[in-house]
Amino acid sequence: MDNIELETTRREMLGKEVRFLRRQGIMPVHLFGHGIESLALQCDATSLQQTLSRAGQTRLINIKIHGEKKPRPAVVRGVHREPVRGGLLHVDFFQVSMKERVKIDVPLILVGEAPILKSKDNMVVQELNKLAVECLPANIPGSLELDVSSLSEPEQVLRVKDIEVAEDVTVQDDAELVVVRVTLRQMAKIEEPVIAAEAVVSDEEPSPAEGE
Repeated sequence: MDNIELETTRREMLGKEVRFLRRQGIMPVHLFGHGIESLALQCDATSLQQTLSRAGQTRLINIKIHGEKKPRPAVVRGVHREPVRGGLLHVDFFQVSMKERVKIDVPLILVGEAPILKSKDNMVVQELNKLAVECLPANIPGSLELDVSSLSEPEQVLRVKDIEVAEDVTVQDDAELVVVRVTLRQMAKIEEPVIAAEAVVSDEEPSPAEGE
């Protein structure tokens, strides 16, 4: 798998001043971690978007800081966006030690075909979309898969313990936590208007016909 690198420089603008950087196509980022000084950095906005697309929330990124000889291995810890338009505001990176285990959330993907879905009355609901794991940075899985081909009975469930992980990866979530569940599809009820069998009698006297 190719290494992902991000070129950065140290940032002097802080707080509200960073809006001037964004207008120039420069994005503020932070790098922090255990035992290191938190660093305010900046990088090209387009390069950052491409890096996020490739790395997601799990792949290692080599943060290259201008003036430093060695890149710093890190993972994405937080992506902050505008609440309305969704534009990127800044990104937090967590520097890791390649010799120390880290805890990280990994996406869960359903694979296979569930026989229970041959009936349109049933549906498979995914209740857990990510799994918390602990492992060495080099062994962080990009995603974890759960095979749903065993789902053949109504109300059947698959739990965290049914997910296969590598020997060097430790799952942090409760093994009995439900990941997927078979449920009945909720059919929308179509209500037809009720037609009265008898004519409604009004208390008011009918208006006289024209010409009377």
